[in-house]
Amino acid sequence: MKIGIFDSGLGGLVILKSVTKLLPQYSYVYLGDTLNLPYGKKSQAEIYNLTKKAVAFLFKHDCKLVIIACNTASAAALRKLQKGWLPKMYPDRRILGVIVPVVEVVSTERIGVIATKATVLTKTYIKEIKKLNSSAKVFQVAASDLVPLIEANNFKAANEALKKYLTPLINKHVSSLILGCTHYPLLKNEVRRLVGKNVKIISQDQIIPLKLQSYLNKHAEFKDTLLKNHKTEFYVTKLGSSLKIISKSLFGTTIEFKRVNVN
Repeated sequence: MKIGIFDSGLGGLVILKSVTKLLPQYSYVYLGDTLNLPYGKKSQAEIYNLTKKAVAFLFKHDCKLVIIACNTASAAALRKLQKGWLPKMYPDRRILGVIVPVVEVVSTERIGVIATKATVLTKTYIKEIKKLNSSAKVFQVAASDLVPLIEANNFKAANEALKKYLTPLINKHVSSLILGCTHYPLLKNEVRRLVGKNVKIISQDQIIPLKLQSYLNKHAEFKDTLLKNHKTEFYVTKLGSSLKIISKSLFGTTIEFKRVNVN
């Protein structure tokens, strides 16, 4: 069996890279729904249906567990999939998200969250942070333009837009900043320059690999079924010119993506 990683686009490649660096021995399947991105501007019903189809695709490709790397999908669909669809359709598989693992490492009182519009509207980050620290002050900003710009490999425009989105959080004097989208670590250097050295940047690519490792160590029934062949399969729902550019910048080599239909 394999480990699946799903994202609405190419941002999940950041998570894949960090996971495979820590846990290179396993077999992985990556799926980016590049045909339907960005998810951040879709309704919760649309996000749920797209996410369910993507997870089903990965299960059919022999994934024992799937990480929903997309924050928007984690916020809008994860809990519903875990409680309703999964027990009925794939009771021996697991779906993991990226929001709760991130929230668990937040330790300050004034927390900024930059995320997609759909993620912000669910208030999932606020709810999960408040469960652990009811006195925390959480400030959210919907950065609607960042994902399309990153996917188009237009980092100059993305960095310009980033300043607009971060300014309200800087003005709120946040002490921690959650990068609430898997695409945003690609802008981490610019984020650091804008927020300064005193703000703790919480980035999922630094957290998810360790959380996955811990999960597998606690669940031998999953760990023991995983194939160890150091291989990764790459799938997208739409091919585009930025695929090779972004993947090569991350992995240092050209990645061959296969286009698939997950419907």
